[in-house]
Amino acid sequence: MNARTDVNETAKRRFAFQKAFSQEHGGWRKKSLIADAKFETAANKEFKKQERRLSKTDSIGDEEGFAPGLLPDAFPDDFAAFNLLVTLREGTVSLAKVIRCFENGKVFITHIESRKSPSDLKQYQLFLQLVCAHDTFDNVCSSAKQSPLILDLKLLEEKEPEKKDAWFPKHISELDQCTHLITKFEPDLDYTHPGFADKNYRLRRKEIADIAFGYRYGQEIPRVEYTTEENATWAHVYRNLKNLFPTHACQEHINVFRLLEAEGGFCEEKIPQLEDVSNFLKRKTGFQLRPVAGLLSARDFLASLAFRTFQCTQYVRHGAKPDHSPEPDCIHELLGHVPMLADPKFAQFAQELGLASLGVSDEDIEKFATLFWFTVEFGLCKQNGELRAYGAGMLSSYGELQNSLSGAPDVRQFDPAVTAVQEYTDDDFQPILFVVDSFDDMMMKMRQYAATIERRFDLRYDPYTQSVRILDHTTALAAVAEGLQQDVDMLVHVMDRFNRPV
Repeated sequence: MNARTDVNETAKRRFAFQKAFSQEHGGWRKKSLIADAKFETAANKEFKKQERRLSKTDSIGDEEGFAPGLLPDAFPDDFAAFNLLVTLREGTVSLAKVIRCFENGKVFITHIESRKSPSDLKQYQLFLQLVCAHDTFDNVCSSAKQSPLILDLKLLEEKEPEKKDAWFPKHISELDQCTHLITKFEPDLDYTHPGFADKNYRLRRKEIADIAFGYRYGQEIPRVEYTTEENATWAHVYRNLKNLFPTHACQEHINVFRLLEAEGGFCEEKIPQLEDVSNFLKRKTGFQLRPVAGLLSARDFLASLAFRTFQCTQYVRHGAKPDHSPEPDCIHELLGHVPMLADPKFAQFAQELGLASLGVSDEDIEKFATLFWFTVEFGLCKQNGELRAYGAGMLSSYGELQNSLSGAPDVRQFDPAVTAVQEYTDDDFQPILFVVDSFDDMMMKMRQYAATIERRFDLRYDPYTQSVRILDHTTALAAVAEGLQQDVDMLVHVMDRFNRPV
C-alpha cells in the first residue's frame, strides 16, 4: 500500500466515523461552518483515540516482534499499561509459575505472548502487558527479579506516534476528494426541517444532490430545470432583497449585482444556472463554482477557497419558508456570496483565508471557520461614514439584513485574534457583529493573524497551474523570488513612464 492510498483509506475511515458520530450525537445538527468545525474537532479526537487503540501493535514492542493487547478504557485514571519483555532462564518450562510472579490483586495481565529468544534458542521470552498503578508496577518488577525462573526484565517503551500533517489538496483537481459531507440538518433526518414531512421535496433534494455527487473536476456543471415553485421562492427573496440592497449592502455588492443582472443571468423570474454564474466569476476574479450536495466539512470547504473555488449548492429552500433557510441553499449562495466573490479584493481575501487553513490543526480550523463566519458570512464594513453589510448571511436574508443595521446587534471592531474565538449563535438574528474599516485593512489584519498560526511549512499558490507549492527547498524560493523581481521591474517601468515629462 503506497502512502497516498494509506491517506485515502484513513480519510475514508475518519469520515465514516464522523457520520456515525453525528448520528449518535444529534446535538451536532447545526447549520454553520463553525458548528461543522467544532463537530469535526470532537469527532476527530474520538477517531484518533480509536485509531490509537487499534494501532497499538505498530507502536509498542514492534522491534521485538510482539503484538500487545488493547488497553481497556475502564481502568482507574492512575493506571497505565506497562509492556514487559521477560527472558526466562534456561530449563524453565512452567509458564504458570512465571505468571504467578506478576500476579497480585492490583495488577491486571491483559496480554501474553511467548517465543524462543532470537539470541539464544535454548531460552524463551514472554511478552506481558500489565495494567496497574506505577508504584505497583515497580514493586511487582522488584519481586519478580528475585525469582530463579527469570533471567531478565526489559520495559518496552511506547513509541511516540509520528506526527503527520493533515492531508490537503495540492492541485485543484484534488478537490474531487474534498467532498465529505457532515450529516446534520437534512430534510429526511431532522423533524424540524421545513421539508421533513414533504416527500416530494425530499425526493427533489436527492435528485439535485446526485448531480453534485457525480461531478468531477473539469466537467461542465449540469443544469437543473427548476420548477415553478422553486422559481417562485427565488423571486420572492430576490424582490425583497433588491429593494434593500441600495441602503444596506456595501458598494462592492451593489456594483457587481448590477453586472450580474446585465451579463451574469440574474433576474427575478428564474434561478440562474451555476455554470453560467461560474463563467461570470472566472472572467471577473478567477473564482469558479463547484456543485456540492450539502453541508461540507469545514476543512474541505475552506480548502476549496484556496483554489478560488466556491462549493455551491443547487437545491432551493422549502417554499413554505422562503424568508429563511436552515442551511445554505442556492439562493443564499447566489445572492449573498457570488456578488462579493466577483470583487477582486474580497476574492483575494477569501482565497488567502483558504490558503491559511491548509494543513493546520483541527483547533485552528475552528478558528478559521469562526473568522469566515464573522467576515464572509456576517461581516459589516464602514463606507462613507455608515455601516454596510458585506456578509452573505445578511445579503441573502432580508430579515437578517434589516436587523444588521437596526442598532440591535453589538457591533465590535474586527480583530482576528479576538474574532477567531468569539462564541456565536445561529438560533436567531446575530447578536454580535464585527466591522472592518475597509477590505484592505481586513486583509492586512488577516495576514498578520495567519502568520501566527503554527504550521511546519509555507505555501504559495500558482495561478498558472492552479496548484499550491510547499516552499521547502531553495528551488521553490528561487521561483518566488523570480516572480517578485518581474513584478518589481514592471512597477519601476510604469513609474518611470509616469514621471516622464509630457
